[in-house]
Amino acid sequence: MPRSVNNVASRARRKKVMQMAKGYFGRRKNVWTVAKNAVEKGLQYAYRDRRTKKRNFRALWITRINAGARLHDLSYSQFMGKLHTNGIELNRKVLADLAMNHPEAFKAVVDKVK
Repeated sequence: MPRSVNNVASRARRKKVMQMAKGYFGRRKNVWTVAKNAVEKGLQYAYRDRRTKKRNFRALWITRINAGARLHDLSYSQFMGKLHTNGIELNRKVLADLAMNHPEAFKAVVDKVK
């Protein structure tokens, strides 16, 4: 009995990987073994960096809040502590946006907690 190979499925699988490798440089875009490795590595980076992105944004928001708070003679930790004791539940993303784009609104929040 001859060996059965599912050529349709394997061709589709290769085609999918080669499509994902579009735009890569050199042999990474058109040689199957190199492209497969490059796409797998790229997917690993994508998985990892979806989590890293959240950390980076939180760090950015903290930096912006700190800069805004220091204009009003408070450190970041003092400001956040006073926010929590006063029961103001604004998250860091919103506070950073206020500090950056609406300084008068941020000043109102600072005056409220002082």
